[in-house]
Amino acid sequence: MTAQGGNLDLADVFAYIDEHRDAFIDQLIDYVRRPSISAHGVGIAEVAEYIAGVMQEIGLNTRVIPTAGWPMVLGERMDRPGAPTVLLYGHYDVQPPDPLEEWVTPPFEPSIRDGRLYARGVGDNKGQHLAQILALKSLLAVRGELPCNVKVLLEGEEEVGSPHMPAFIQEHRDEIMADLVITSDGPVDESGRSRILFGVRGVLSFELRARGANRDLHSGNFGGVAPNPIWTLVHLLATMKNARGEVTIEGFYDDVLPLTPLEQEALAKLPIDEEAVKASLGIAEFDEPRERGYFERLAAWPTFTINGFHGGYGGPGSKTVLPHEAVVKCDVRLVEAQKADDIFAKIEAHVRKHAPNVEVIRQGSMEPSKTPLDSPYTEPIRRGVALGQGEEPLLVPALGGSLPDYVFTKILGIPAFGVPYANPDESNHAPNENLELERFIKGIKTGAAMLTALGQM
Repeated sequence: MTAQGGNLDLADVFAYIDEHRDAFIDQLIDYVRRPSISAHGVGIAEVAEYIAGVMQEIGLNTRVIPTAGWPMVLGERMDRPGAPTVLLYGHYDVQPPDPLEEWVTPPFEPSIRDGRLYARGVGDNKGQHLAQILALKSLLAVRGELPCNVKVLLEGEEEVGSPHMPAFIQEHRDEIMADLVITSDGPVDESGRSRILFGVRGVLSFELRARGANRDLHSGNFGGVAPNPIWTLVHLLATMKNARGEVTIEGFYDDVLPLTPLEQEALAKLPIDEEAVKASLGIAEFDEPRERGYFERLAAWPTFTINGFHGGYGGPGSKTVLPHEAVVKCDVRLVEAQKADDIFAKIEAHVRKHAPNVEVIRQGSMEPSKTPLDSPYTEPIRRGVALGQGEEPLLVPALGGSLPDYVFTKILGIPAFGVPYANPDESNHAPNENLELERFIKGIKTGAAMLTALGQM
């Protein structure tokens, strides 16, 4: 398929969305007032049935599918044989609202203030995937059919790490299969510009645990006699990353791919005030290597981070103790083509060589994901976002963080795109989570425009 570049005349659909603005906001309010806290198991089944009913009502063939954890909601409408099939992914579960005392208004009593709707889950992710669903509703109301085939998959465990997502995708592969997936989650760029996300880094978390004597010891009586597990880890860590910022684990960079010219061009266009970032963080310089570009650091390179170092005495004053145990918690951010199992095996081999008595404990991982910027779906999505948002989007080759996009790109083998609608200060996962209502309405228009552009391929 090739993009035909047809005219995106959506004046009638956009007029319908504007006419139903208040009704759409009321529907969002009705949705976010329903708790669905996956970590606590609160309201999950009820909200799955609720949003399945919303999808069914607008004309999607919809099912609530049980998993070993919380259920998935899957809907579809296949109006156009031969046209692309778009999978719209989102999650109906939300974070716990704590600390409750920091909310201006209760988290499940939605409140509108200064053009924003405040409620837990309004930005992450109920408001964003509801915008996609209302885009379908608007297209069907005005045109009587969708411009392409659409599937909607809503997960109930994203906020607890999507533990059952890989198995679900594999088990229901044929039902979920599409030509591409679009996820609307997270915020737009800090500048306020809309953006299209093409990838995320993966993550691997692990512990290094060293032991000395069978109990804490007096540092005068046993210092220089019994080994100090903190020093064991300090020396080990020094063999794993040098002062130039290079990870020195053998083979760590073997699968790191260079940026393509298109990716380099896209990164160069991303707005950033590096001095303002340094000032906001209270730092004088960025980490080594100093010559590496800001967005290149986040999109193109893996990292090895010490998250915490624990051992011995940490209270007030001094305590002349020789600790018997020390633990360091670490994570590695993975870039495309790296694999969590391979990197963990290399870490284990490195530790066996340099500190064979140190225990390596794997704690979890998520694979990286990336879609090429020259995908045939990039241009129609760009056209749709530009029309719906009223501005050209920024193209982001990969975010620095991690999301389970790999289930689409690596298990299903389809390209994945992120088109976030939320404001940069949405406060997701924090008190007073909010969504600018104008962005919600623009999200509905953007969803309709993207599907229309894809339908013209």
